[in-house]
Amino acid sequence: MNLRRKNEIPVDVYIPFVETLFRDGVTLSIGIVAQSFLIALVWWKNGDPLYLLVAIVMVLVGIFRMRNFRKYNSLPPPTTWEEAHKRENDYILYGSLHGLTLGAFCLLGIYFARDNFAEIASVCLTLATATSIAGRNYGSPRMVTILTLALTWPISLGFLLRGDIYHILLGLLSAPFLFAIRKFADTVRDVLFAAVSEEKKANRIAQRFNRALNTMSHGLVMLGPDGRVAVANAEAAHLMSLKSPDALLGRSIHGLLMRGVAGGMLAPKDCRYIEAQLTRALREGRDRKVLVSLANGQHYEFSAREGSQELGVVTFEDVTARVEAEDKIRFMARYDNLTGLPNRAYFHELVVEAMASGDPDRLCGLVVLDLDDFKSVNDTLGHPVGDGLIYAVAERLAAVAGPGITVSRFGGDEFMIFFERIEDESHLTGQVDEIFVDLQGEVDVAGHGLRIQASGGAVLSRVKDTDFDAMIVKADLALYKAKELGKNGWRLFEASMDAAFRSRQLMKADLRSAVENNELRVVYQPIVAMSTMRIASCEALCRWDHPDLGPISPSIFIPLAEEMGIISDISTFVLHAACTECAKWPAQTSVSVNLSAKDFRNRDVIQKVREALAGSGLPAGRLEIEVTETALLDDKSLTRQYIEELKRLGVRIALDDFGTGYSSLSYLHKLPLDKIKIDRSFLIDVTQNSRSLELLKGIVNLSRPLGLSVTVEGVETFEQLKILALQVKPDLVQGFLFGSALSASGIETMSSTVWPFAKDIKTARKATRR
Repeated sequence: MNLRRKNEIPVDVYIPFVETLFRDGVTLSIGIVAQSFLIALVWWKNGDPLYLLVAIVMVLVGIFRMRNFRKYNSLPPPTTWEEAHKRENDYILYGSLHGLTLGAFCLLGIYFARDNFAEIASVCLTLATATSIAGRNYGSPRMVTILTLALTWPISLGFLLRGDIYHILLGLLSAPFLFAIRKFADTVRDVLFAAVSEEKKANRIAQRFNRALNTMSHGLVMLGPDGRVAVANAEAAHLMSLKSPDALLGRSIHGLLMRGVAGGMLAPKDCRYIEAQLTRALREGRDRKVLVSLANGQHYEFSAREGSQELGVVTFEDVTARVEAEDKIRFMARYDNLTGLPNRAYFHELVVEAMASGDPDRLCGLVVLDLDDFKSVNDTLGHPVGDGLIYAVAERLAAVAGPGITVSRFGGDEFMIFFERIEDESHLTGQVDEIFVDLQGEVDVAGHGLRIQASGGAVLSRVKDTDFDAMIVKADLALYKAKELGKNGWRLFEASMDAAFRSRQLMKADLRSAVENNELRVVYQPIVAMSTMRIASCEALCRWDHPDLGPISPSIFIPLAEEMGIISDISTFVLHAACTECAKWPAQTSVSVNLSAKDFRNRDVIQKVREALAGSGLPAGRLEIEVTETALLDDKSLTRQYIEELKRLGVRIALDDFGTGYSSLSYLHKLPLDKIKIDRSFLIDVTQNSRSLELLKGIVNLSRPLGLSVTVEGVETFEQLKILALQVKPDLVQGFLFGSALSASGIETMSSTVWPFAKDIKTARKATRR
């Protein structure tokens, strides 16, 4: 700690200065002996007892002073300012006694004794002693001052007391002498202080440099003008398997590299290459890096640059961890993390390179594989099981890979296989058939026995006539066709598929335009009450009349709209149109609107219904929202929340296509439903199959105690209606028996009409009661 005390000297400098006071005891003891002898000699000459007394005092002072020297020389150096200050005070005490004794001798010899020899001896003694004041006592300014005063004032006083002008002038000249001695001591002290300070500063810089040099993570050597190592750090010695940096000194770059060759870590050709690169970098004054892979799997990176004062700097480090990390990152960027197969981007790169090389007239093939119903595996068993199935499929496909055959996980549950050379169509067919055979069978994933089932699409192309992206499109088209035909198989691309695809894309564009320009229309299928045979409600249905193709079936354009993500726009259009028209109908007639699963993925569905009711003025109780089981499967908790909010608006809720899903019965008590609509599939053979009849009756009997009304869809014959009326007894029926869907004005006209079947049903009921 560089604290400053009263003398304004840092502690780390003050302590060494105090140590210098006790450094040279030999010359001091010689001086004391010489001084004592001279004083005794003066006494011997003139016989004055005062000189004898002074000589005895000098001997005693010398003894005590030397004992003080030995005391502190036997102790360790001081470590604190206080301890050093105590030693300085002791030095000053005995030094002051020494100086006063010498001063007394000078005063006695010049004034009192009036002896020429004594006078000359005192002056010589003063001059001899004064010359050593600054050199011996610079470490203590107080000691310099005391000794100077003790020596000069007595001699000056003696000259002044002599009384004559010459001696008085001689006495006055002692003042400049005092100033000169003091100034000289200060100069010596300042010079030494600066030297010590600079030395300490240099030592600190050297220590910092040494610490920085030897804590570097890089090995470093500095080369002198002769090309040999002048400076090296500890890491360089460690990397070179040497005990200390000193072992590197004097070696050349060639000598250092040859150690690696001798140890079998570096090949001679690598040694020559590295030496050439580093030497060139040092000569040109440019940074240059060289990465070297050693025989033991380690990787070193050498860097060279020209330094100052003709020193070149070479650094090197073990970058094995970095290289391995880069390899891992490169692998992760190119390969799928789950399966280890090339990913989409790297597969694309590999295939493009393969197609760009070799015979451009050769045939190549691409196969796209997609797992059937993979979403249901994730939804029912969880994503970890789904990942396990993906991994199992990848293992079987990886066995196909080899020279000329590249397998990739293209994304999700989709895989691609590229055949670099195919002989003809039969060759590709045989290859793909073999792949599908190898995929067959069950796999065990976390205790679940899963059967692998996939669909595929393949394309055969001449390399010069196509590109990879075009092949992907064609293979995908063949895959779509395979799925349309029942899945679990594959199809080879045909030109007709491309035409169908283009037609589908055009239809998508036309549908989007029709939605944006409000070119769709809404018709209404009557829903008839069994008790009155009058229209109680109607279901709003969307229709699209294509300007060129004529009417497009909803079974075609509704799936297209779902695929395009515009089904919610169609739902909004139908909802507003239905509410607006229903508001014009008689109060007993309501309207039903079917919302898609996508509508229930967003809270906006609540606001859409609220705006449709507000804009049309239709009472909420006359609007019925039909919910499909697909919507419920997507997110049961969220869908239930939205249904409850719709119920709070006063809207009625119906479960459409009841019985076609997996868990419809659970919805009857979990959801706030008002109605269920039994799917037409239950009614197809009801006139011939007693089991179908009993099932219908069971659903109705199950629903009524729960406060649910029942609508049976798909009524197409009078016999079906009759059985429903006499045995099943639903609340409402719907179907083509009551005619095709009507316009809004048609519903308004027919709303009070009783269907002619009413009389026949009434007669049949009476006959049954008899």
